[in-house]
Amino acid sequence: MRDVADVETGHLAALFARAATEHPDREFLVYGSRRMTYGQVEREAVALAESLASLGLQTGDRLAVDLPNWPEWVVTLLAAAFRGVVLVPLDPSLTIHELKYQLRHAEVRAAVVPESYGGTDFLELYDELLPDLPELRALILVGASDRWLDDRVYRYADLISKRPRPGTPGAIESGDPATLPLAILYTSGTMGKPKGVTLSHGSITMTARASCEAVRHTGEDRVLGAVPVFTIFGVHVVAVTITAGATLVLQERFDAGPALELIRHQRVTVVHGVPTMFELLMRHPSFEESRPATCRSGLVAGSPVSPDLARRIRQWCDVQIAYGLTETGPTVTVTRFEDTPERRAQTVGRPIAGVTVKVVDLKSGSLHGPEAVGELAVRGPNVMLGYDRMPGETSRSVTAEGFFLTGDLALVDEDGYVRILGRRAEVIIRGGYKIYPRELEDLLRTHPTVGDASVVGIPNETLGELICACVVPTEGSIVTGDELKDFCREAVADYKVPDLVRFFDALPLTGSGKVKRRELAQVVGLELSTTP
Repeated sequence: MRDVADVETGHLAALFARAATEHPDREFLVYGSRRMTYGQVEREAVALAESLASLGLQTGDRLAVDLPNWPEWVVTLLAAAFRGVVLVPLDPSLTIHELKYQLRHAEVRAAVVPESYGGTDFLELYDELLPDLPELRALILVGASDRWLDDRVYRYADLISKRPRPGTPGAIESGDPATLPLAILYTSGTMGKPKGVTLSHGSITMTARASCEAVRHTGEDRVLGAVPVFTIFGVHVVAVTITAGATLVLQERFDAGPALELIRHQRVTVVHGVPTMFELLMRHPSFEESRPATCRSGLVAGSPVSPDLARRIRQWCDVQIAYGLTETGPTVTVTRFEDTPERRAQTVGRPIAGVTVKVVDLKSGSLHGPEAVGELAVRGPNVMLGYDRMPGETSRSVTAEGFFLTGDLALVDEDGYVRILGRRAEVIIRGGYKIYPRELEDLLRTHPTVGDASVVGIPNETLGELICACVVPTEGSIVTGDELKDFCREAVADYKVPDLVRFFDALPLTGSGKVKRRELAQVVGLELSTTP
């Protein structure tokens, strides 16, 4: 059994190479009927890295990967790490305009894409984009058929079939992991234009080790890989699995029913996911019929976790709650098994080793003491190198003391445990009072007819903003807005009670599982503006 405490952080390629040396025949990737060992993945990654070099990619060049949760995505990540190029993960569901923006902004030199996925012919899509992207000089096609390809398009299968030279590409041996870029991940852009977050090898590997220690990962674990790999959480799941020397069971795209089948048939022991994923797993009809018996732990992160949801998940999987952002690689804090039940349910734990958190006054920018509410600020080697090609945005996000401003409202108790109250930009100011959406959302989710809820502010001339609760009822339930208002009135002050309740079949989500609050507010605002 591998002791995670012995694992050094640093280059992701070096971390993986060590795992492949220690147990080359252990299963690393499982995808449908495909099985790949650590040794097999290493050989493919090294071959692809050398092919990237032959295509002219140098250390620091940008390589996009526009694939779903396929083994080829993981191999491409490792090839980039071996070669020293910077990976740019892309969401395969991006519109052509979103895709063009990210490819152009990142100055991508080559891209690994599927021949087709989700009904889209990616070769045709990129063929339309290429004339406007002079930096993009090579397409690497996964699953390419016998169709004719021009001289800028290469078959992935051909590139990984090269016989690797002895040893591995030189980039693994050079460069400071703390400053050597590994990936540029674009934020979901729920509140504006996506920004490219540049993360180092050291950032990714140190947070992976911290998560391994929190969930007590071992090489015997089998990890569900259903979080989208183009998000920081998805990258983190891959890095955590490598750090533990464990097996990653990939699901192309999260779907609760098939995910439960994977968990049962593959005897998955660790489940990482956003709250919505766990909620959907537990709501699936087959869940109660045969609860997963092998799941022992995992991470729930990516959006707020209510105490009630944490309690229900831990009845079958003793997860830890983690907090982080793309800009922090991602982990900032995490709960531990030794924490008290109250702290495991109501906080996001304490900072990981090497990370410092402070609460900053929203007006003055000065640092607060314990128990004061303010903006959470983070300093440590996990923090991003910066926003790619956005020096102004980067400087505005960091204090003079070197703390990254998260945009999240929080308080830190005297023992260092952090409570997240919500996003600073999401605070609703109604009649001069501040309302934190998270408080109302957690309350609404405890009502038996509420499956999910999101609270947003709607502009109002008299009060500044109205409080609107956007609610997804549980299947088959009947509830009125007035009933939910009365329910809230029993638990919170009158000024916090929602002015409006609107019902939805589902909440609009980003690819990383976050609610599109702006879209909700626009829908409700449009409805109000057209109502006499």
